[in-house]
Amino acid sequence: MTMPQANRRQFVMGSATLPLLSLPASAGATIAASIESDLHHYVGFGNKQAGGTGDNDCGDWLASALEQAGFAIERQAVSVPWFAPDRCEIAVDGARTTLWPQPIVRLTGADGLSGPLVRVDAAGNAAAPLKGAIALVDLPFGRWSTALAKPIRTPIEAAFAGGARAVVAVTNGPTGKIIALNTDGRQPMFAGPVTLMAPGDAAPFFAGAMRGVRATLHLTGTSGRRPAFNFVGRIDRGKRRWLVVSTPRSGWFTCAGERGGGIAAWLHLARWASRNAPDHNLAFVCNTGHEYEYLGAEESLKEMAPKPQETAFWLHLGANLAARDWHDAVGEMTPLSGTDSQRYLVVSPALLPETRIAFAGLAGLESPYSSDRISAGELTGIIAAGYRSVAGVFGIHRFHHVAEDDARCLSTKAVTETTAAFQRLVEHALKGG
Repeated sequence: MTMPQANRRQFVMGSATLPLLSLPASAGATIAASIESDLHHYVGFGNKQAGGTGDNDCGDWLASALEQAGFAIERQAVSVPWFAPDRCEIAVDGARTTLWPQPIVRLTGADGLSGPLVRVDAAGNAAAPLKGAIALVDLPFGRWSTALAKPIRTPIEAAFAGGARAVVAVTNGPTGKIIALNTDGRQPMFAGPVTLMAPGDAAPFFAGAMRGVRATLHLTGTSGRRPAFNFVGRIDRGKRRWLVVSTPRSGWFTCAGERGGGIAAWLHLARWASRNAPDHNLAFVCNTGHEYEYLGAEESLKEMAPKPQETAFWLHLGANLAARDWHDAVGEMTPLSGTDSQRYLVVSPALLPETRIAFAGLAGLESPYSSDRISAGELTGIIAAGYRSVAGVFGIHRFHHVAEDDARCLSTKAVTETTAAFQRLVEHALKGG
């Protein structure tokens, strides 16, 4: 496995070392340096699409790190879709732009599809008859994550129901870029080809739709399924109860802010627990296939996780553990030293008082929610499976599912202080289990 390199200078802003709470300054600085190194390595693997080189190499690196900490590794094969685009673009009246193919991809054929370009609004209402048309779906503004969300799915399904041959959906969001959307990993979600367009590229196509001009859409490439893998690192001490900590590693692009913080916190907690949780067995689970609606997590939950009755506490480290916040300046976005507050912490009701103390002052996380009120992502499946003492973090930062979610979206300081809070929460949870 080749260890990739990323530009460490991108971590400088807001990345001064921060001592972990309750630790001497020297120990805290050492841990912060370790977290910075882990963030650097995760970002350096590049694209993390499930089963691709970046995802596989990242998984090998993480498994090796756990082995070095004394964990025994078990891998689980997972079948995931893949698509390598050849041509994915739309042309109308002299304008042309590259699109993002929405998996599982339905192709147009080499000659493409042509038809009148018809605007469809966020409610699914069409500006003209859709039969034989290419629908230009104007999605509502939001920090989007999945095509299963009703505001995304409804207008796309309405376009096909109205007779559209294909859909080009404009992913209106805070960056003006294409927002890739999670999808069903087992079968195509929609009746025909669906592609995504950046709102920053959309103006000439909305103008063309107003004039009723014809457009041509090409979506060609190679697709299929390929092997990927989950793994679990275990330290079985023969104790009565298990500590489980899980995190996904895959995603559409580099996933620095989306996944990097969770990966670094997961690694830190694995190393810490191997030395400091002597009364519990350990299971650290790392899943692929997150972008296919938690496909990998579903498989690992069925086969690799300890039984609910044997589990003292399950912590899930999901998206946006500690991504950087941004200012929307005139003509550009400026990174800030602060942390994006659109991150959510959900814990079992009994853990709420201690959680409020552990996460005080951490934007978004300082107001935790009870698991009997809300949950999201993989945490929902964990709770549904019967695990009673749980916690999970999830969120959607500004560059979530955007190609530019790179090292600029990360701060070692923010990840370190958030990791410190999770360590405190784990310590408290284990005292009761």
